[in-house]
Amino acid sequence: MKLSRRRLLQSGAIFSGSLLMNACGTTTINEAPLSATMTDTISSHSSKPVYNSSTRSNNVLHLFASSGFCEDSTRVQRGIELLSRAGFVVSNQMAAYRRYQRFAGRDDERVADLQNIVTNALPAPKVLMGVRGGYGAVRLLPHIDWTRLADKMRESQTLLFGFSDVTAIQLALFAQGGGMPSFAGPMLYSEFAKLDPDPYTMESFIQTTTNKQVTVSIPFAQSHRPRSVSGIFWGGNLSVIASLVGTPYMPNIQGGILFLEDVSEQPYRIERMLQTLHLAGVLRQQQAIVLGDFRMGNIRDSYDPYYDLNSVSQVISRVTGLPIFTHFPFGHITHKTTFPLGTYAKLEPNNNGGYDITFSDYPVLDANTLFLNELLPPPPSLFDAIDENVDNQSNDIP
Repeated sequence: MKLSRRRLLQSGAIFSGSLLMNACGTTTINEAPLSATMTDTISSHSSKPVYNSSTRSNNVLHLFASSGFCEDSTRVQRGIELLSRAGFVVSNQMAAYRRYQRFAGRDDERVADLQNIVTNALPAPKVLMGVRGGYGAVRLLPHIDWTRLADKMRESQTLLFGFSDVTAIQLALFAQGGGMPSFAGPMLYSEFAKLDPDPYTMESFIQTTTNKQVTVSIPFAQSHRPRSVSGIFWGGNLSVIASLVGTPYMPNIQGGILFLEDVSEQPYRIERMLQTLHLAGVLRQQQAIVLGDFRMGNIRDSYDPYYDLNSVSQVISRVTGLPIFTHFPFGHITHKTTFPLGTYAKLEPNNNGGYDITFSDYPVLDANTLFLNELLPPPPSLFDAIDENVDNQSNDIP
């Protein structure tokens, strides 16, 4: 069933280039002004640009498959078609179809996805997008010239997207590439290839990548020692970050704000990895820790079912003295907020018991040369309105 406009509006709100969101994907803003704002936002991307060879070359989206293989080739093709309709020239498509053992190709093939840009076998694209996560990126790190790759990316103002296992690529790029930023955001197979891509995720992707500043607002978060901080916002998947401690691919960031997420880990394992970062001196250098979604579901500590993520947060905040902010809307979840890693951010507690993070100083896309509204659900029809009315009536049934 198509998503109705009401449901799309409930997933987030945009105001003057700033993205106002919450952890549940709902909004407390009155519907009338919100509808007008969202309509203006969507219409700003709906005019069809006139392509020439120059604009098309500036919209090249190069796929890299650094980790696991994709099980469903039909799904891969669906994601490529969606990105193509949005105006991207999708290159290196074969990477998404490769398989060797559990990986998306042999190590040398996966290295070449990025190293070919270094050797000038391929020009630096406007977008580098990970195909999916899994495992395998760490095997590639010694074989890529991160310094030269970052130089070419800066020259072309390249945006790199990924999360999960791609965190290893992002950290190596920052550590070895002179602080080259990237984006925590949707990947080909994970999001764009879904039968019905999540509208919250798509809208966030559009707004963050076409505005030079974005604010994410999280109400009602659990925070420990909350205070205003600012600095380089960095991080990613906790398991991957912990595995890079002591290697040359671990960034040395003083006064940063460390973001962390993971999936299906027991609380004690999360604490153990955080204790590793603490004992290694990584947490000592930070001003705050921001926790995303850890998608723990029904996972409980077998020794103490009440020992949960909040318990872990309290322990780490006490040990480090750092403020810890929770419920940032990102992780192995449906509703993903796109945001930059390795760039300046300002974090402030808000009046709702949560906090706001404003990101700035990162490369962006030119919306005038793309059809980004193609990423959003189609406008509502009469049948959507009928479906919504039926849904609302069914919610009233005791």
